[in-house]
Amino acid sequence: MISTCYFSFFLHYTRNEASLKSKRNIKQLSEPEIIALAKKDRKYFGVLYDQYFEQIFRFVFKRLGGDEDTAGDLTQQTFIKAMANMEKYEDRGFPFSSWLYRIAQNEVSLYFRQQKKNCSVAIDESRIQEVAAEAEIFSSHMSMDDQERLIEMLNGLDENQLDLVELRFFQEMSFKEIAEIYSVSEATAKMRTYRILERINKQWKNEE
Repeated sequence: MISTCYFSFFLHYTRNEASLKSKRNIKQLSEPEIIALAKKDRKYFGVLYDQYFEQIFRFVFKRLGGDEDTAGDLTQQTFIKAMANMEKYEDRGFPFSSWLYRIAQNEVSLYFRQQKKNCSVAIDESRIQEVAAEAEIFSSHMSMDDQERLIEMLNGLDENQLDLVELRFFQEMSFKEIAEIYSVSEATAKMRTYRILERINKQWKNEE
């Protein structure tokens, strides 16, 4: 359960909800219409906050490896920054959530840099096995030495490449979800991921 303290910043919206609904039926508005209203009047941003808070919180929570308090803080910071920059938001054919995901991802990366920590996503044997199978370097059980070798290869990827592998295999996100985060097509997200796996395959074979 998410603590209600994370909603305190938007209490002004809750207090004005009745007056908002008396002016217009929010439920009948499309997302682009709500976004247009939020750009002109920040109290309408609360509608977007209510719609996406849980979704973004879960994303940040998993990226932090289960730290609920910090996830709540970073999620709130994500929405504060989104609201402050609504005028800069441009609809490029992707859901509004993709923009929120990018802000949240930046907040998580900034947090780790400031704390001088590495991403704390748990890497279990089944996930490593899945990466190995997809990269076509192993089809059966891997030894601990081979698992450590693969983890070392993953750590050698640049930040963007490692993010893709992490989101796909360790966060268990679909290509559609990844595509939303990067504002690309699902096919592009899949292509980029498998190019990384091909690189791992070649590196593995070259080191044998």
